[in-house]
Amino acid sequence: MKKATRSRIILHTRNSAAVNGCKPSVDVLFKSAADALKDRTVAVLLTGMGNDGAKGLLHMKENGARTIAQDEDSCVVFGMPKEAIENGAAEKVVPLDDVARTMINLAQQ
Repeated sequence: MKKATRSRIILHTRNSAAVNGCKPSVDVLFKSAADALKDRTVAVLLTGMGNDGAKGLLHMKENGARTIAQDEDSCVVFGMPKEAIENGAAEKVVPLDDVARTMINLAQQ
């Protein structure tokens, strides 16, 4: 059995240029999380306009994170999750009501 350890993650924001026309950008957040945490994360991309987050979610998946995208039927705007699903970034595609349960299940695996 592994010894339990406590870790602390500190998030810093920067006043940098917009990415994907967004500031703050989900892609920037996900890339940072993937680089720092590798396979110790579960990432979720929810409803939103555009494609911000799709590349970042893929980067997370490629670094071992478990990934979820919201399904089309439960989205107000399906742009961001759709892009992530189309680029292969979403391991699971679930309705909004199932996101929390899916996060827990993936984290326990």
